[in-house]
Amino acid sequence: MRSPWARLEGIERVALYPPPGPIEAELRVPGSKSATNRSLLLAGFAKGPSTLKGILKSDDAYWAVEALKTLGIEVRVEGETAHVEGGGPKKQEAEVFVGSAGTLARFLTAMLAFTPGRWLLRASPQMQRRPIAPLLEALARLGVGIRFLEEEGRFPFVLEGRRIQGGEARISGVTSSQFVSALLLAGALAERPFFVRVEGGIVQPDYVRITARMMEAFGARVQEEREGFRVEPTGYRGSEVGLEADASSAAYFFALAAASGGRVRVLNLGSRTLQPDLGFVDVLARMGAAVEKTPEATEVRGSRRLKGGFTQSLFLMSDQTPTLAALAALADAPVRITEVAHVRHHETDRIAAMARELRKAEVPVKEHEDGLTVYPQTPRPALLDSHDDHRIAMSLALLSLRAPGLSIENPGTVSKTFPDYFDRLAALGFSVRVYTQGS
Repeated sequence: MRSPWARLEGIERVALYPPPGPIEAELRVPGSKSATNRSLLLAGFAKGPSTLKGILKSDDAYWAVEALKTLGIEVRVEGETAHVEGGGPKKQEAEVFVGSAGTLARFLTAMLAFTPGRWLLRASPQMQRRPIAPLLEALARLGVGIRFLEEEGRFPFVLEGRRIQGGEARISGVTSSQFVSALLLAGALAERPFFVRVEGGIVQPDYVRITARMMEAFGARVQEEREGFRVEPTGYRGSEVGLEADASSAAYFFALAAASGGRVRVLNLGSRTLQPDLGFVDVLARMGAAVEKTPEATEVRGSRRLKGGFTQSLFLMSDQTPTLAALAALADAPVRITEVAHVRHHETDRIAAMARELRKAEVPVKEHEDGLTVYPQTPRPALLDSHDDHRIAMSLALLSLRAPGLSIENPGTVSKTFPDYFDRLAALGFSVRVYTQGS
């Protein structure tokens, strides 16, 4: 689902031709998607105005802005700064569209459930296929009314929001950490202290800590305890917040440096971040790259050949599953990726999608329930499918370093988190040829 902030509208595919030598660059990457969507919702429900500097202008952020406006909350976007008047929903009934934004869909659902009113929530066909039932079940146990309009446990549905007096919610974090974050965000809107009991562990727990840190920036108090999180009934207050760069987006450029034997320094992302995906540079170090981190910047220098011959859990940074799968095709020995079964429930089944597309490029792959093993082989310049998944599209582009002319269908999907991704590749020396339908 594309927004007016999208690029590459009407483009059927792109063909990529790499520069003749190593990738050398110092650059800044766009703002964090995680921070942008969390901060927009926190600002919208806060008492008083907020200023958010460094937002990511992507599809997901656009739908977050539009959702707040639908609820009667004034939002003004100027460049990469958003001014949000706050005050929470000005209506007691509204129909809200969340697009394909998983964070918006889960977080706003929970926050509206804790807000008196009748809320009809709709989503894109892609988001309708993604899991939300565990969160809705937890909200129903709190007395929130939920009526499904089509399929049970999926969008669209009607929420009968209410004032939650406090108490406890139980949720599993095994499918998505976003369910835990959603209840934390809503918990500060309760009348009395609220406890989120987490059952079965949390995939990507660092994102829950990012949620707690951002809540605190808007005046909330969150305490991590042995079996979950205690949230005080503080509500939120308006704030001025500067958002850091997106580590997930930076990873593609670090990967280009490692695979090309070049050097990339990202100037607005350093060791202070809580984002787990910056840990991907440690995987690149395992593949032979040299890594240097400072509090404000991170640099990766590639070696002559990527090293393989290891097993890597990506449990803490599972968004990098497609990235490592693509890089593994360029290594000197097989790489097995483990503990990422939950990425089968993201925008697409990312394990199956990467296996399928790598095989199209004649790279042997063995798929496992919780990951895949990639056996290195020079990829051929095939026509590959992005599966309408931004991370699949951006990762497949890495293969063009060894497969000049490799093409990717539906490249506009990158607008979900990185609208100018292919422009950035062009600035690094790639030839990016675009093809419209029938051309």
